Amino acid sequence: MHDNLPVSFDAIERQLQAYNTHDANAFAASFTEDVVIEDLDGAVLMRGRDEVRSRYAELFAAQPDRQAEIVSRMRVGSYVVDEERITGVGDEGMHALAIYRIDADGLIDRVRFVR
Repeated sequence: MHDNLPVSFDAIERQLQAYNTHDANAFAASFTEDVVIEDLDGAVLMRGRDEVRSRYAELFAAQPDRQAEIVSRMRVGSYVVDEERITGVGDEGMHALAIYRIDADGLIDRVRFVR
């Protein structure tokens, strides 16, 4: 369990900044080597930093206007829940929740997306 770990949330901010500048390398550096990204039901969407880097590089290239804005943020223990508005994707954008878990080294080791 991660409940008693000293947790820094810097990785959350770094990945948001990298997302908005479309820097796939800096974005991926906020995650552990073995990060798992899932949908709400636990289906794995991506596994590992290398897959995150390549998938987001493709995403940023395909959607050059894509930006994320944090509407609200909640922190509980080693978890951060961000309510996000994503623009630059389709006519109406996207509304999502991202649930991040931070490991003892301050990197994101698990993400669940709700869309």
